[in-house]
Amino acid sequence: MTLPSLLLVLGVALGAVEAASARLACADAARVGARALARGEPHGQARDLALSAAPAEAHVDLADDGDMVRVTVRTELRLALTLPVEVEGSAAVPREPGS
Repeated sequence: MTLPSLLLVLGVALGAVEAASARLACADAARVGARALARGEPHGQARDLALSAAPAEAHVDLADDGDMVRVTVRTELRLALTLPVEVEGSAAVPREPGS
């Protein structure tokens, strides 16, 4: 009975580490896209930059609110022993002057 319990705890712990890693990757990708958008890059180029830094099969949402730009990167993880988990990272950056 001890070994199955240990394997379950190990699986949950590894899933938590994987989810945390994906969350950080989404946040980093959102920052990359937000900085590009704040510099005045076109939406398509900012989206491509964010996707290049994002985990596989991520979705990028861009928002331009006048003085601020916001980028959200989402992905869905298929962790062992659990249901799919959606992970998200966001970044909001002020628009650079003259862009």
